[in-house]
Amino acid sequence: MSLRRVPAVLVVAVLVTSCTTQQPQPAPTVSPTATASPTPDPKALEKFTRQELTWGACASFADKAFDCAKLTVPLDYLKPDGETISIGVLRHKTKKVERRIGSLVLNPGGPGGSGVSAAARIAKSRPAAALAERFDIVGFDPRGVGISDPKLVCLTDAERDADRAEDSESDLTPDGIAKQLADARTYAAKCAERTKHGKELLANIGTRDVVRDLDVLRSALGDEKLTYLGFSYGTQIGTAYAEAYPDKVRALLLDGAVDPELDTAESLVTQMAGFQNTFAEFGKWCVAREDCALGRDANAVTRVFQDLVRPLITEPVPAGTRKLSFEDAITGTSAALYSADAWKFLNDGLAELKRGSGKTLVALADNYYGRETDGRYTGIFDVYFAVRCVDSTRIADRRVIEGAHQRMLQGAPFLAGGTPDMSELDICSVWPVPATSKVHKPDIDGLPRPLVISTTDDPATPYASGVNLARDLKGALLTFEGAQHTVFLDGNECVDSAGFAYLIDGELPAPDTRCS
Repeated sequence: MSLRRVPAVLVVAVLVTSCTTQQPQPAPTVSPTATASPTPDPKALEKFTRQELTWGACASFADKAFDCAKLTVPLDYLKPDGETISIGVLRHKTKKVERRIGSLVLNPGGPGGSGVSAAARIAKSRPAAALAERFDIVGFDPRGVGISDPKLVCLTDAERDADRAEDSESDLTPDGIAKQLADARTYAAKCAERTKHGKELLANIGTRDVVRDLDVLRSALGDEKLTYLGFSYGTQIGTAYAEAYPDKVRALLLDGAVDPELDTAESLVTQMAGFQNTFAEFGKWCVAREDCALGRDANAVTRVFQDLVRPLITEPVPAGTRKLSFEDAITGTSAALYSADAWKFLNDGLAELKRGSGKTLVALADNYYGRETDGRYTGIFDVYFAVRCVDSTRIADRRVIEGAHQRMLQGAPFLAGGTPDMSELDICSVWPVPATSKVHKPDIDGLPRPLVISTTDDPATPYASGVNLARDLKGALLTFEGAQHTVFLDGNECVDSAGFAYLIDGELPAPDTRCS
């Protein structure tokens, strides 16, 4: 089954080929803030909003500065007396109790990124020290993720490895496309069969319900209003929360924004163009080096790259005890485009491929998929598809799907030879539960002005997406001139100081503020 190469979003420090880089995770979906679902009864939810969290040691973190708890929420908010599930929460309490403002709740992206892991990393990072003095840093694992229970399970580790090794997505014949669609149906069925609560969890795993969980968490933390930090897909959660609970917002900082008005196909077309743009920036960086694996002509890097990776479709190369497939080469390349800090690894990997080895590109792809050194996967991609498929109206028309595919490859010729989009559109076209949200333009009254940060050469959430979100939310836009995905708390003094002033004091940067 071929289910891969969706653009990534989450930024988490990890070890890749013995060097520190940043780990991307699956891409953001379009804004699912409008839904026809009935509104839950606040009175019936009081037993959840008034719960007291029981904090204790964190099983995954030996650091005593962290404590963890489980938040109990309804599986279905319209059935508050029915089944419940638990949401994993991590907290880093500020030591400056006398200066404490409240909780800063964050989400790192995905869908499927672990807020627990991200909060643990951010709370102890040097750039976040000013925030850790004023806030309790809080992260939560959304439904189906990490230490939340139940965890969504679709593929086994062995099945995921086999999927990555198969290059069936390069077969665009009628028989090849029919196989992809059959594989998509099999995958969707496994998600329903292998996960506790099955279809009921799938029907209630989208951003609509993550936002409801977030408000229960806000209340359980004792915060009258929410202070929220969202990266990439996390900006989608923030937007949805603002629509559902505008009177309960203290501050929203949204970095790497998802455009709330693009459906799945349009968001993918836009993202592919963003990836091509960043690939071109990588090419300019590369050709200035004597060791550039793609030569010295910036206008030829896409062609040279294609000449290097296309043979992998029929002849994978060794990668240690494994093989580098064409799809993994494309995935590893895309993963490295999320930060210029990873471009050296990409150049090394391409040079290595010229010598007949795929070890570095496989490592970059492993990083992207959340594959641990022992062969286990974090499961982020299963959550990605589950959320993606209920967060916007289903596209079932094959002409629309195939038309979107052609537009994507036109916008990103460095990806030619595979189908970076078809898997996602296919899976969602046969998903076993209906969508719970739809795309629309946010229209919110009474919302404190948010701060939106957008990066000029962001591959996954192009700059225009941040411009559009800031406009729709009537917020302030901070522009970062760079080539990476998300930037706040990355050590850029200009960006970080503006973010601190907003989150701590509510001060927004002047119009047209730009950082570099």
